[in-house]
Amino acid sequence: MTRLLVRKMHMGHINLAEAKAHLSDLVARVEAGEAIQISRRGRPVVQITRIDQPRKPIDVAGLRAVIDTMSRSPAGSVVRAMRDEARY
Repeated sequence: MTRLLVRKMHMGHINLAEAKAHLSDLVARVEAGEAIQISRRGRPVVQITRIDQPRKPIDVAGLRAVIDTMSRSPAGSVVRAMRDEARY
């Protein structure tokens, strides 16, 4: 990463061309909590921020019920047989 890009990202501002070239790095910075403003022709036009949504808990009982249904169904037997054949 160039020194210029690091300095601009630290400030939270970056131009559109640099943002396109370093999108993965910007996403990582935003995931870490930094807000990034992207400018076009020197004017800020977009701000990227992290989405803070709580993760939905897994319904373990529901998941087990689905797995049990699949293991008893004829389709589940076919899928297991195909899986096992592919292993050899």
